[in-house]
Amino acid sequence: MPFPIHRPRRLRSSEAIRRLVRETELSPNDFVLPIFICPGEGIRRPISSMPPQAQMSIDVAVEECRLIASLGIGGIMIFGLPETKDEFATGAYDDNGIVQRAVRVIKREVPQLLVITDVCNCEYTSHGHCGLIVDGDVANDPTLDWLARAAVSHARAGADIVAPSDMMDGRIAAIRTALDANAYQNTPILSYAAKYASVFYGPFREAVESAPQFGDRRSYQMDPANAREAIREMELDIEEGADMIMVKPAMPYLDIIREARDRYNVPISAYQVSGEYSMIMAAANNGWIDLDRAMIESLTSIRRAGADFVMTYFAIPAARLLA
Repeated sequence: MPFPIHRPRRLRSSEAIRRLVRETELSPNDFVLPIFICPGEGIRRPISSMPPQAQMSIDVAVEECRLIASLGIGGIMIFGLPETKDEFATGAYDDNGIVQRAVRVIKREVPQLLVITDVCNCEYTSHGHCGLIVDGDVANDPTLDWLARAAVSHARAGADIVAPSDMMDGRIAAIRTALDANAYQNTPILSYAAKYASVFYGPFREAVESAPQFGDRRSYQMDPANAREAIREMELDIEEGADMIMVKPAMPYLDIIREARDRYNVPISAYQVSGEYSMIMAAANNGWIDLDRAMIESLTSIRRAGADFVMTYFAIPAARLLA
């Protein structure tokens, strides 16, 4: 036969054919939108490094949630900005805390919307770290009690899923034990299992006002150079009772997502973090890339790597575009 025998371009020759043989599909249900809840009423406070994201009071967030539900988006992840902070993160596990109040109202007003809560302490501590400080570092074991109490408090408020993001050793077992002991056996845990100490969290620090007041988080978040360690972290969390696992950030760690997908038969999430989002937005706003194509291509790459669903600030525009 004359050269070439194989012509792969045949299957790229029209949009109809490309659509027919497409290996990875995106749906609004694949997305979870992180939202930032602040005290007050009628507040939508822009986050300058993450346009057009904003801190929202609960009443404003409810209206946003109605839109989110109408677009068929998979759910929301709630982060809270408390009225006050202290050394013991008491706002994190207060049944009347900002997240707990938001969950109760959102589940009442938009009951069909899936609500995931971030279980951590950095937004609630006066020093911005994720646990009790002893001798200048986060003490692992005392922090587990804070996390367990917060998870139970979120479940009591009506959270559908709790998602610990602290990276303390043993936290999944502590949370699972506490949930079960309080009759929340059916509340799933989505573990931030491989959370790297990443520079790409920068804009998020503005969003939740949680930058550490001293040092950094590298003694508990993972070294970006390590892959085998991530596999061990994920394996331990699954053994301790995690129902789902997360890789964070997403695009710089597509290899970790792929490795997790090949190894573990549990749902896998990836968090397209603030820095990933802001870079794309900045490049698009400067006319350097096409926003719609960059948004869809980045989300597709995360799904193609093996993520079942993606935490993304692009959830609303991506859902509209897919519609």
